[in-house]
Amino acid sequence: MAEYQNIRTGRHCTFILHAHLVFVTKYRHKVFTDAHLKRMEEIMRSVCEDFEVELKEFNGENNHVHLLVSFPPKVTLSKLVNSLKGVSSRRLRQEHPELVRHYWRAQRLWSGSYFASSVGGAPLSIVKQYIEQQNRPE
Repeated sequence: MAEYQNIRTGRHCTFILHAHLVFVTKYRHKVFTDAHLKRMEEIMRSVCEDFEVELKEFNGENNHVHLLVSFPPKVTLSKLVNSLKGVSSRRLRQEHPELVRHYWRAQRLWSGSYFASSVGGAPLSIVKQYIEQQNRPE
């Protein structure tokens, strides 16, 4: 019952919706450093706020990132993902020109695909622990 302490309410609903999202870099290039991931988390938190989504957990490795989000029913995950990937790609490439050399043809940071999973089968604590234990580059 501890997982139900964070019940969110909307105008006409009460909900607990969580999704585990994974984005991989284009061509699986290993490009992220800890500084990139810190800035990316800031950018993604900002995008989530615009969608009234809570970014519960964020971490990644040098070629992919994991997000645990809590979202209201009015949010379409595909639109959230599109904004998260688009805004983070644009801002990171502007702020870190060294990333552009990896994508001179594609002009994209992220692969066109993504992974999304509803979270509920495994306890959220296990998913959080899994994301926390990612091998973040130093």
